[in-house]
Amino acid sequence: MLDATMPASRTPTEADPTDDHALVRAAVAGDVTAYERIYRRHSPRMYAVLWRLCGGHAARAEDALQDAFMQAWRALPGFRFDSSLGTWLHRLGVNAALMELRANATWQACDAGEEGWDSLASLAAVDRCAGTVMDLERALETLPPRARAVLVLHDIEGWKHQEIADQLQMAVGSSKAQLHRARGLLRARLGENA
Repeated sequence: MLDATMPASRTPTEADPTDDHALVRAAVAGDVTAYERIYRRHSPRMYAVLWRLCGGHAARAEDALQDAFMQAWRALPGFRFDSSLGTWLHRLGVNAALMELRANATWQACDAGEEGWDSLASLAAVDRCAGTVMDLERALETLPPRARAVLVLHDIEGWKHQEIADQLQMAVGSSKAQLHRARGLLRARLGENA
């Protein structure tokens, strides 16, 4: 589901893996047009994930996307197709977004423990009482950054808790706890019984 604030031009596309091989070879040989085609093919799906990880902040998502493609340009000569190009680029993008979130001071401040969860839960109740209807994207935006990251990576991207724990520098149990809490907050924000 795309949010109204998410650019309409950023819609997921499927890539032909055999064409990716040819594009990578051409880009490594210096063909900038081939690299531009890689960008145009893979950036929409990457942007959608980064946008969610960044809480709907388009500028942060765009920065993470650009960082990922800059890293990819430098690392492309060493790419061995152990995974698909899309998977590799996707991982670079997620890592760039997570690095930005880790660097963001609100990352720690918003994950202040149970007090932070209680205040966020009360905000959701006020929103419902005021008659505000939140869709899933807006509800994701309101989650604390670490909880949002765990939920997006686990439930949307299909990462395992060990991968998430490694990337977010937390214990596996913390990843599971963050996911449980994030799901509960989403249910509350969407008006379901928690």
